[in-house]
Amino acid sequence: MGIQRIESVTYGVDDLGTCVRFFEDFGLFLVERTDEHAVFETLTGQTLHLDTCPGPLLPPPVEDGPTLREVVWGVDTDAELERLVAAAGRDREVRESADGVHHTVDETGFGVGLSLARPKSAPFTPRPANALGNVDRWNAPLEAVTRVRPLRMCHVALNIPKEAREDAVAFYTERLGFRPTDVVEPMGVFMQAPGDSDQHTMLLCHRPDKAGVNHIAYEVPGFDDVIEGANHMIDKGWREARRLGRHTIGSNVFRFLHAPCGGRVEYAADMDRVDVSYGTRVHEATPPHHIWALRTNRDQQDASAS
Repeated sequence: MGIQRIESVTYGVDDLGTCVRFFEDFGLFLVERTDEHAVFETLTGQTLHLDTCPGPLLPPPVEDGPTLREVVWGVDTDAELERLVAAAGRDREVRESADGVHHTVDETGFGVGLSLARPKSAPFTPRPANALGNVDRWNAPLEAVTRVRPLRMCHVALNIPKEAREDAVAFYTERLGFRPTDVVEPMGVFMQAPGDSDQHTMLLCHRPDKAGVNHIAYEVPGFDDVIEGANHMIDKGWREARRLGRHTIGSNVFRFLHAPCGGRVEYAADMDRVDVSYGTRVHEATPPHHIWALRTNRDQQDASAS
């Protein structure tokens, strides 16, 4: 089938200690730490690499400051991996590292890696919910989640220059097998990896008309985890980038936080799952960013005061 998921991501960072503290608070598991780099893991075995001196197999950064340097995509079989490496390297160099990752670069300059997927099982039981006529919880009041642990990286969003957007998208669709699910003509293209069921695994966003990391989303088990995870981060002194809401495209509940490694990270839950019958939906105008977002009367008071 081909690409199944995000296998790993690498950031080039300046302040390793601050970045390590951020992702420990965020709920990832620290599995390796030196003076120059750190490695975190999700419950399903994806890895996050933080490097103060990224290796020579990675391309130069596409923007100043700490930023995302490479996304490695996990592939299901050796045969598919060989095919995708050949397709990606049709007109550019692909180099293999000792760990079996094939490294190249996309049209924008982001590092792209291909490797065999090595998923870990992370079974969980969704929190039972009650509604009239559909009661799943009896005599058991809910308690706080207390410690949110992301299940997986579910999608990556990259900013790209507007002028080169068609070539940028074509690299992923024509060579790596991604399928456009929602094309928002003024903003960007949402794409699904062939082995994924999420409405999107990647977003290439040309609205800012510049290259850079936008965000990486981490799926958590449910609505409560999104709320409690970001509340915990705020309590730890980190800055929220977008308050609680539910997206229009993808339908997932979200909260965003500014990340010291560059861009933002998102707690996400309850994303749409789609198959090929969903097709490709083209939006001539950008839909509202969210179905709903948390509001308070204080917003109106602050607006009046300003």
